[in-house]
Amino acid sequence: MKKLFENSNLNYEKISNMVANGALIIYPTDTVYGLGASIDVKKSLDKIYEVKERDEKSPLIALLSDEKYVEKVALINELNRKKIEILIKTFWPGGLTIILDKKRIIPPNMVSNGSSVGVRIPNHKISIKIIETCGGILATTSANISGEPSPRSYDELSEKIKSRVEIVIDDNETPKGVESTIIDMRGIPKILREGHITRIDIEKIIGKVE
Repeated sequence: MKKLFENSNLNYEKISNMVANGALIIYPTDTVYGLGASIDVKKSLDKIYEVKERDEKSPLIALLSDEKYVEKVALINELNRKKIEILIKTFWPGGLTIILDKKRIIPPNMVSNGSSVGVRIPNHKISIKIIETCGGILATTSANISGEPSPRSYDELSEKIKSRVEIVIDDNETPKGVESTIIDMRGIPKILREGHITRIDIEKIIGKVE
């Protein structure tokens, strides 16, 4: 395991090179600690499931460093474009994951062979910089063994999962500890998981959702 600390010795270029060569990274976000991999390295995406002891039917999401990457990885339904743009403007960077139809750049093993992908920009300077140096997109899930609580801080990371990856970021800034809200915007807006952002917050700006 290569442990990289948040202070002056956090080497973003080295992180980028390691991730591009297949390394897995545990890093802080604004919600919970994340486990990430390059979308371009199939074996890394497969390894995430092994590391988490997770069913491959559970898709990973794409954490982005900037809005410009949304339409690189996903298709926006024109009927919902205005609502999606309002959600992005209001809640990004932040704890809202938006489900959209995926583009071919998203590999099948990242999304359980499905046709959709969840996208989000975290409200956390270090994670945004890490994602940007890794190409602007990181396949990510919570950094926990399946069935265990999602870690809200570095201290809550299990030794088991830390020992299974190549990069661990020890950050002094504690995430919020509440997982993101997930909303499906491929058709009629539907909340799949209510988390950091409430249904009421969402309905205030785009109207009723399922």
